[in-house]
Amino acid sequence: MMNNNTREFQITAPGGTIYARAWTPEGSYSQVPVILLHDSLGSVDLWRGFPEILAEKLNRQVIAYDRPGFGKSDARHGPPSLRFIEEEGEVYFPWVKSGLSIKKYVLFGHSVGGGMACNIAARDKDCQGVVTAASQAFVEDLTRQGIIKVQKGFEKPGQMERLKKWHGKKALWVLRAWTDTWLSPDFANWSLEDCMKKVFCPVLAIHGDKDEYGSRAFPEFIAGKAAGPSQMLILKDCGHMPHLEKTDEVIGAIEELLKQHGI
Repeated sequence: MMNNNTREFQITAPGGTIYARAWTPEGSYSQVPVILLHDSLGSVDLWRGFPEILAEKLNRQVIAYDRPGFGKSDARHGPPSLRFIEEEGEVYFPWVKSGLSIKKYVLFGHSVGGGMACNIAARDKDCQGVVTAASQAFVEDLTRQGIIKVQKGFEKPGQMERLKKWHGKKALWVLRAWTDTWLSPDFANWSLEDCMKKVFCPVLAIHGDKDEYGSRAFPEFIAGKAAGPSQMLILKDCGHMPHLEKTDEVIGAIEELLKQHGI
């Protein structure tokens, strides 16, 4: 059950409504919220307890939203374009920002959400900082191999039912949006190369040393090519879910970034 400091929102956007949730600790001092961008199979609910813990530790509001086609947001029809990562910043995020009356903010993006966070920051000077966690910077063989393995796993009985728990009738679209796009030959040359040249706010790239979807080349790329101050954090014995596997270390690193840059 959600406490009194948790609110839900339905935001009007192109193609339907976007579901969002905000966690606001009592007496929070900062007017700069942290906005969470989920991964390729993710949703607001799949952040588990992380947003509430993050809000309490940072003593500031944390916001998460389901991208169109995911979770409790309206369904999408037809596959996402090969520019879906860039389009999050161009098309959808501005509606979230406007709908929630957000001014300045910090982004925390998990996996593909990290690439989206970088693209949003490249377009919007109101973004005060970006934290990427287990985020891709280009299409690596390890990324494709990890996706193929999961794709085969979903052929087993009961696996789609697990995904339906979070996405309902949209589950197959969610899976196909991930696998078909990332495994497409036309997507093979995607990267954050041009994007990072325009990211001037502070950047922290977090990555687990046992991430099954990408090597440390990803955080090195993100931190190395950012136009502003940047740093990289490699977590030991950590896979693709740093915020759930190493919650204290991740939150501590975010806290230090915000303190260091006076955000």
